[in-house]
Amino acid sequence: MADFKELIKSRRSIRKFTEAPLSPGQVETIMKAALMSPTSKSSNAWQFLLVEDKDMLEKLSQCKKSGSKLIAGCSLAVVVMADPLTSDVWIEDASIASIVMQLQAEDIGLGSCWVQIRERNTIADTPAEEYVKELLDIPMQLQVLSVIAIGHKAQEKPPVDEEKLQWEKIHIGKFNVNQLI
Repeated sequence: MADFKELIKSRRSIRKFTEAPLSPGQVETIMKAALMSPTSKSSNAWQFLLVEDKDMLEKLSQCKKSGSKLIAGCSLAVVVMADPLTSDVWIEDASIASIVMQLQAEDIGLGSCWVQIRERNTIADTPAEEYVKELLDIPMQLQVLSVIAIGHKAQEKPPVDEEKLQWEKIHIGKFNVNQLI
């Protein structure tokens, strides 16, 4: 990517991937970025579970009522977890790591999509987190925030249109309630 501004404009959620696997170097680059993501008080409460097996990706894609089927077609699913006993801001830290991985994937020409797990349910109306933890043998003390699906793009999306930015959502000095009308 030429610069950060272009990276931010071009990173879009990709839900269709080619069959091509990721190279070990690509996976390492993405995971290095995750491990370098900032955390509160350098707690590094997050942990990452990588899934590349196609059968397991198919099972993982059934973790929610909707919005998770795309996992079956990705090359790599990164389950983002954290230990709430290590950090009281584990959600924020794991969220930062999730987006850092997505930005890194885009920077090396790959597509990605965040699949929310925390506070979501399966089609059977059980917690998605329980489904993922049982499927992948994740210890009880870890909380699952998201799954980041990554792969080679099978679709292209236009960059964000700067003409459509919602500048009215920015308030200076004090909150301007008149902007809500």
